[in-house]
Amino acid sequence: MKSIIVGTAGHIDHGKTSLVKALTGIDADRLQEEKRRGITIDLGFAHMNLSTADGDTLRLGFVDVPGHERFIRNMLAGIGGIDLVLLVIAADESIKPQTREHFDILQLLGVQRGITVLTKSDAVDAETLDVVKLEVEEFLRGTFLESPKSPIIAVSSLTGAGLEELKRAMAAMAEKAYIRDPQAIARLPIDRVFTMKGFGTVVTGTLVAGTIQREQELEIFPTGRWVRVRGLQVHGQASDAAVAGQRTAVNLTGASTEDLSRGKTLAPPAIFQPTRRADVQLHLLPSAPRALKDRVRVHFHSYTMETVAEVSLLGTKQIVLGQKAFARLKLPETALLLPGDRFIIRQFSPLVTIGGGVVLDVAPMKRGSALLDFLTIMSSGTDPAILQARIARRRASGISMTALIAETGWAREKVEALAGAAVRQESILRIDNMLVDGTIAKLLQNELIGAVEQFHKQNPLAQGIGREQLREQKRISAEIFLALLDALMRSKKLEAAGELVRLPGRGVVLKDDEAESKKKIEDAFAAAGLKVPALQEVIAGLKVDKVRAQKIVTLLLRDKVLIKISDELVFHRSALDGLRRSLAVYKSKSTKIDVAKFKELTGVSRKYAIPLLEYLDRERVTRRVGDAREIL
Repeated sequence: MKSIIVGTAGHIDHGKTSLVKALTGIDADRLQEEKRRGITIDLGFAHMNLSTADGDTLRLGFVDVPGHERFIRNMLAGIGGIDLVLLVIAADESIKPQTREHFDILQLLGVQRGITVLTKSDAVDAETLDVVKLEVEEFLRGTFLESPKSPIIAVSSLTGAGLEELKRAMAAMAEKAYIRDPQAIARLPIDRVFTMKGFGTVVTGTLVAGTIQREQELEIFPTGRWVRVRGLQVHGQASDAAVAGQRTAVNLTGASTEDLSRGKTLAPPAIFQPTRRADVQLHLLPSAPRALKDRVRVHFHSYTMETVAEVSLLGTKQIVLGQKAFARLKLPETALLLPGDRFIIRQFSPLVTIGGGVVLDVAPMKRGSALLDFLTIMSSGTDPAILQARIARRRASGISMTALIAETGWAREKVEALAGAAVRQESILRIDNMLVDGTIAKLLQNELIGAVEQFHKQNPLAQGIGREQLREQKRISAEIFLALLDALMRSKKLEAAGELVRLPGRGVVLKDDEAESKKKIEDAFAAAGLKVPALQEVIAGLKVDKVRAQKIVTLLLRDKVLIKISDELVFHRSALDGLRRSLAVYKSKSTKIDVAKFKELTGVSRKYAIPLLEYLDRERVTRRVGDAREIL
């Protein structure tokens, strides 16, 4: 069953709540003060099912918003997640100030579908109704509600006139509405928080993306508190799951009403990072009182969140009326924002809606010549271009899949698909969980080759440059460095001898029997693990003489293929690397180890254990504390 959220908009006392009640049978005014004063103060909710012309069923959730200018902040808390709007205009009053402000907000939020409803049609004669229709058509010309693409329907909530026509139009419009992705990462902006007897803490909101299920763990943003979904209701009915586009009530365990409030958001844990900075594209309304200058403070609204933001303009000193520009918003506290989120800004004082826009980036880069180009791609580029730009801006550092998901808001499946296509086209290089721009990867490889060439020129007698020295010289992360170096060695542009990196053919040339002996020595120590043989025993079994054998051993020690930890003991590098890994695993159980435990862990005798522990102390892998070692 397709679920659609329908929002109302319009001036106070134009009959929005009466219209919702006439359609659904539900009075969306839930507060006693609203009933006493006869005006909507806060958000109201209702629901209904409609049948399409094909016989399918649509589930419509209504968000009824207040029309008074004093309650715009409440209106903004509910209008952000709608799929279809009913712009309500009373036939006996026509277009009023809040009609205009609400409609500006709808356009700034990117609402694409709606119906204009002329309420109180029973209060005017046919001639007046025709005049109002003409006024409304002129007002809406050139917008997403332009007639006849979007119908204008006259109704009376009192007599029921026009309601059936409106329902048919809603069904037709809702059937064509964009379906929110249930596979996306779930986000539920909270608009109500209360306690229900026998259940505990309950929050409600419009599920703007993804799916929430019973017993699922969620995180409260921006506080970071984890909670569990005890129960779900969709449009007043218990459900095992809620999907994007549904009004959802969530019964939570792990938090009280003091931990929650309107403006916070529920999302799966450990995926997103709240931010205090966001780069945006900002549109200033033609009706704004004045141009928007740099460093001005505004009221910022996105979904149910409201805060104050400082607008730092990018590439310009002011935005003139009706124009767009890039800007960086600075918030006083962290908030969960994602690219694609729409927002509204209101003048700090007096309060009036002056503009809005769309979030482009929540992990802003340093200002510079590349920033505006990057934001241009974020605002109008395709998904592959956006992915490429996000990877490229990290240059030699690359970016992890996890970080990409956090800063785009895209589901892992989408990021994996886009990255896979880019890897096949060789526009990016994938290294386990890291992604590096392909052009930058090739540039880095050329720089590595150049650095090795330069080292050979400056050190003609040296066999090569140390791996770590080369990595630190180019300031590349270990993970990316190893992948780039491996690719260069496979293509025979560089070669490695233990810890040394060199150009092909720059190493020591060994005779056949010497190369064979070198391999035998290395293999003997590699196979022995930590229970190494005596070096003289290995040398004695070689075909070469003792002098040449000693030179081969010196070569292996210099290249750190073999490592001497005492006068009598030599180990293969791989065995010591494995020992480090074993200690890292052991550390998860205990941070201290004595000689007995070490012998048990490694399977070696005291003859080997003591020198190995002293070696680990020197390497700062362990530190002696009394009779035991602390694993660092």
